[in-house]
Amino acid sequence: MTTGIADLEPLNRAREQRAWYWYDWANSAFYTTVLTVLFGPLMITVAGRAAGCGDSPDDTCSKTVDVLGLHLAAGSLPSYLTSFATIASAFVLPIVGAMVDRSGRKRLHMAWFAWAGAFFGALLFFLTGDHWQLGAVAVVVSSILAGCSLVSYYAILVDISLERERDRVSSRGWAFGYLGGGVLLVVNLAMVLGHGALGLDKELAVRLSLLSAALWWAGFTVIPVLRLRDHPAQGVVAESGGLLARSFGQLFTTLRGLPRYPVTMTFLIAYLFYNDGIQTVIYSASIYGSKQLHLDETVLIAAILLIQFVAFGGALLFGRVAERYGAHRCITVGTVGWMVLVVLAMFLPDRNVPAFLLAGVAIAIVMGGTQALSRSFFSVLIPRGRAGEYFALYNACERGTSWLGTLVFGLVFQLTGSYRPAIVSLVVFFALGLVLLLRVDPERGIREAAAEPAAV
Repeated sequence: MTTGIADLEPLNRAREQRAWYWYDWANSAFYTTVLTVLFGPLMITVAGRAAGCGDSPDDTCSKTVDVLGLHLAAGSLPSYLTSFATIASAFVLPIVGAMVDRSGRKRLHMAWFAWAGAFFGALLFFLTGDHWQLGAVAVVVSSILAGCSLVSYYAILVDISLERERDRVSSRGWAFGYLGGGVLLVVNLAMVLGHGALGLDKELAVRLSLLSAALWWAGFTVIPVLRLRDHPAQGVVAESGGLLARSFGQLFTTLRGLPRYPVTMTFLIAYLFYNDGIQTVIYSASIYGSKQLHLDETVLIAAILLIQFVAFGGALLFGRVAERYGAHRCITVGTVGWMVLVVLAMFLPDRNVPAFLLAGVAIAIVMGGTQALSRSFFSVLIPRGRAGEYFALYNACERGTSWLGTLVFGLVFQLTGSYRPAIVSLVVFFALGLVLLLRVDPERGIREAAAEPAAV
């Protein structure tokens, strides 16, 4: 008879995975409440006052404010700030990823970036009167820091899950994020829409909502910090000099060596295109609904909430299907689904609320699934010990070209005078992503990534 000690590692991994989900829950509130819904209109109003536009709540104010010597239209200021944060992130994140890979304390990197980001996010509470400058700095810095925290967060996925578990873990985390962001958004929209009954003016209700998102982000980050473990760095390439010098050295080594992993590089480029299409659809949906389909604000708010909660189920559904058919195949099918949806969106009838909401449900299903599985699929294409840096490149691809889709959307509208051809033009991004996805060989990519990385 043989005796032994039971293997507790699967239980430890499961415990850490449950803790890991909470950071998706925590940071999604910032992206949903702040960046997607409430910040833009408030900034336009505040900057508009400074420019002399009065209290106009929309983006029609063409008067300008001075930003570092540049005269920018108040109505366009949120877009410019988002674009600046996006471009800055594309340069900052790879350096952060290199530092993360050289550290055995990824959870603390994630936490300090998150808490710093939440601090700057909380400063948005002071976006009032005609004082837009502090809010502009706060949203840019908090956006960059949020991206830095996600580099560590994604890298932790590799430490706490086996390859066969990644699709399930990533999908549940993403679903948890949609749920958390949706719950706080419901509360905040109720406060904003019912501000009179609460004895608040509308701007104060919006500012309190922005503050609540920062507190939510900081508070729920405590859970993964306390429950996750530190995992030692593995497969780190030797570099001389201090931490920053070693990080730059590792970054350049990875960029030079990326062509050695052609499948990984092909998927990154594919993700760059189809994710740009996804982000542009998210950005343009409310514009399309209000300006082209002439739907009321209440319908648009209902659609935002519907998408948030249906995407929760979509992420779980795709995760379950991926366990049987594989993440690559599900992402490919999801990309085809996106192509069909943007073509059908062109033909949505004016003022038809059920058709618009049905389109929102379909978008939510494929959105939740493709985003969650893209993260997990990329994780198995990363060379050992390079999770932080490769996920930084992944996030840089996500952010570095997210202006291309909106640029095409805007140009097509300017040329045609209609949002219908503008929305269907986005099919190009999904088509390019699909062509590249079909060239991805998952088995080859996993074999290449599993090989020992070359040491210097």
